[in-house]
Amino acid sequence: KVVSCMHWFCIISLGSLACILLQVSTSISGQHVTRVLDRLIELRGKPKNLLTDNGPEFAGTALDAWTYERKINHQFIQPGKPNQNAYVESFNGKVRDECLNEHWWRNIDHARNKIERWREDYNQVRPHSSLNNQTPEAFAEKSRAPLGGQGGIKRLATTKLQRKPKLSVLSF
Repeated sequence: KVVSCMHWFCIISLGSLACILLQVSTSISGQHVTRVLDRLIELRGKPKNLLTDNGPEFAGTALDAWTYERKINHQFIQPGKPNQNAYVESFNGKVRDECLNEHWWRNIDHARNKIERWREDYNQVRPHSSLNNQTPEAFAEKSRAPLGGQGGIKRLATTKLQRKPKLSVLSF
C-alpha cells in the first residue's frame, strides 16, 4: 500500500538558507506547530516575528495564544499573495520537483527517511549561487550566519505530500 497523503513541516534560516527541519507527519495542527517551535526555541533562540499564511494550523487559537504568551509578533501574509513569502515558495517548489515527485511513499518512515536525505543534500552538498556557490552549512561556518541561532530561524512551511501538494507557509 502506498501512502497517499502526509504533510511536511519545514523551517529555513534566511541567514544561511539552511533547511533546519523537514518533519513529516500524517497531520499538522496548531498544537503540533507550537510544540515544534518550543523545541526550536530551546535549541536556537526565540524569533521576534512570525509571518504566516491563513491556514488553519496558523490562524487557530493554539498559535495565537502561543505567540501572545511568548511576546512574538504574529502577522499574516495577504490571502492570494504567496510572493510575500517568495523564498519559501521557491524552496517548496524545489522539494516538490526534486524529492516529492520522484518517490512513492511506502509508509511514513520511508517518506521521513527519503526527505531527510534530501534535506541533508540540500544543506551539505548542494552549492547555492546566492551564497557565493557555497553550501548553506559552509556559508554558515565561514560567515557565522546562524543555521538557526538566536533569531536565526527565518522561515517555516507546511505542505501536503500529494502528487500535487497544496501549500501553506509559516515564516518567522
